[in-house]
Amino acid sequence: MIDLVTIGETMAAMAPQEVGSLKYLNNFSKYIAGAESNVAIGVKRLGFNSGWISKLGKDPLGDYVEFFVRGEGVDVSQVKRDAKHRTGLMIKEMHTTKEPKIFYYRDNSAASYLNKEDINADYIKKAKHLHLTGITPALSQSAQAAFFEALRVAKENNLKISFDPNLRLKLWDSIEKMRKVMLEIIPQVNVLLPGIEEGEILLGLSDPKEIIKGFYEMMDPGSLIVLKIGSKGALYYQGDQIKHVDPYCVNNIVDLIGAGDAFAAGLITGLLRELPIRKTVELANLVGALCITVKGDIEGLPTWEQVEVYQGKKEEIFR
Repeated sequence: MIDLVTIGETMAAMAPQEVGSLKYLNNFSKYIAGAESNVAIGVKRLGFNSGWISKLGKDPLGDYVEFFVRGEGVDVSQVKRDAKHRTGLMIKEMHTTKEPKIFYYRDNSAASYLNKEDINADYIKKAKHLHLTGITPALSQSAQAAFFEALRVAKENNLKISFDPNLRLKLWDSIEKMRKVMLEIIPQVNVLLPGIEEGEILLGLSDPKEIIKGFYEMMDPGSLIVLKIGSKGALYYQGDQIKHVDPYCVNNIVDLIGAGDAFAAGLITGLLRELPIRKTVELANLVGALCITVKGDIEGLPTWEQVEVYQGKKEEIFR
């Protein structure tokens, strides 16, 4: 039984062992980078079975990504290997005074050739939850068709469907096209996980409460919106009252990349455990906070045993 299914591209990634311009650096570490596989790994570590749908090149980097994700316990039976197209690559440039700069080499990648026929309806039907991000429909028209096919199957079979807009403006031809697709997706999901900046881009609003209400008006009654507000925690809304959940404050932040995916993994786990919504958002905050204390997208994702140790110890653990 698969509890969670995700669909999307995971790339091989390289990060320098020093800070500064890539022009002058020679030593790199290899890891994986993919929002959806990050979430699948996070949910698996927290005690639930997850599966990942994707395409990889039939190349050494594709071998590495598939073996790594499988090694984390995620089901990769729906990952296809493409002999004609390569696995995508991402290179990170680290700076001490600002967030990392990311260089993508994913044009024509195997995952951009995902298509509707790659979606196994029977596989999705067996799950409880489908998690999607706005990255997949940006990859190509065929990947977008695969995305909407997975969404259709999940809706028809009454799965819980979460969506993180995860906007990647570099992947879109225009903001207008991106906005049109995102606003087509949002009414079809029942759990929405935007950030403040995404609300500004998609709705033209800056006030957090207005962003939440603007999104909620598009969705079915009773849908859950959780707005990530960074160091201030999160707001959630299900049609009654907007409520705030305090963050776990981390003074020694090591790596912010992957925090949103960790948050999503925590939230989905709370929903699968059928926790009260406030407890679910608190769990999401905790998993996100633990993630950024370690370098790497998935290295800091906790197990459920670690979560039980840290819950409620906001000042003790992170000061």
